Amino acid sequence: MQATVSLRLVLILGLLSAIGPFAIDMYLPALPQIGASLGAQVGAVQASLTAFFLSVGVGQLLYGPVSDMLGRKLPLYFGLLVFALASVGCALATSIDTLIVLRFIQGLGAAACMVVPRAVVRDLHTGHAAARMMSLLMLVFSVSPILAPLAGSGVIAVSSWRGVFWVVMAAAVLGLLLVWRGVEETRGAEARLDSSLSGAIKAYGVLMRDWHYLGLVFIGGCAMAGFFVYLAGSPFVLINHYGLSSTQYSMAFALNAIAFIGAAQFTGRLGQRFGLVPVVKVAATASGVVMASLLVYYLLGGERLAVLVGLYFVASALMGLVIPTTSVLALEEHGAIAGTASALLGTLQMLTGAAAMQIVGHFSNGKPLPMVVGMAAGALLGVALTWLTLGGAQARYAHATAGHGADPKGPQQ
Repeated sequence: MQATVSLRLVLILGLLSAIGPFAIDMYLPALPQIGASLGAQVGAVQASLTAFFLSVGVGQLLYGPVSDMLGRKLPLYFGLLVFALASVGCALATSIDTLIVLRFIQGLGAAACMVVPRAVVRDLHTGHAAARMMSLLMLVFSVSPILAPLAGSGVIAVSSWRGVFWVVMAAAVLGLLLVWRGVEETRGAEARLDSSLSGAIKAYGVLMRDWHYLGLVFIGGCAMAGFFVYLAGSPFVLINHYGLSSTQYSMAFALNAIAFIGAAQFTGRLGQRFGLVPVVKVAATASGVVMASLLVYYLLGGERLAVLVGLYFVASALMGLVIPTTSVLALEEHGAIAGTASALLGTLQMLTGAAAMQIVGHFSNGKPLPMVVGMAAGALLGVALTWLTLGGAQARYAHATAGHGADPKGPQQ
């Protein structure tokens, strides 16, 4: 009976965690149509995506301490309600400026669904049990970047881009019902007495002064930045420039998601065999080489879509090794404040990606080169940060590669 309850809870938490990413990935095939419908330039439409990422990033810092002080369910109710109402507003928006503001509010709601489920897992389990529960949660969560673009293109085909927001609103309402009926409060009143806003602020201050932690966070952040640039630019490049249908675009996007998710499953095994630091060094450097090659190809006048899709498939797989492994190393020395360290890591990486997306958006013209420049810049900055941060760090993490910290999900519980 307990196993059935746990599996049901994992499915609910996984679906809640996927609501925010679903609102991103399902939205991507609609970007060109939104620009045409609202008379907006490429950069303005991309700003609606950037606004969502910014608010999700900032919101994670707020919901973590609040859920410690008030319990887990109340922030979930609040976040899902905000998300649902903002989704209705997005569906009815008549200008790009209104859409940008509402996407920002929508992201503030989605942030609760990204932070609180991880906290629920930590409340219920520790050690291997927590690792198993988190891995199942992430498996449910990982379905979003594969299925959501296809679902979005299907909704667009039978309605319009506005239909996407009605669907994500319905998902938020379903989330509210699932929280009400299927999630018990896991942080009791006694546990809340030990939590305070001042304690959270003090922990964030400790982390912001740890340059090694920040270096690792931004190695992953550079990889995320390249992905976010692709996220914002690829609908215009692949649909408008290369002439793919929204369904074909969704399949191309899903291919990259499969590469990332598939490679990420090998991080623990590779870390045990070779060490976490060498895995990061090799994967980050190889990603830089791949993206530099793609940049040179376009600078020399190349235009083949197969080259773009193929090389970015390889780069996505390498990011699947870099991002979770740097997260392990960043949290390795902050076990006492692992939840806070995880929240700050997610926020800084989200904001890095949003900033990169906004910068490249100013130069976007619907053609591949500005997008590829941004993606390559992120990868090459990541290479530089990797060697500055981890150049002599193998001995520092010797214990993490001896079986204690090789599982990339471990320190994040």
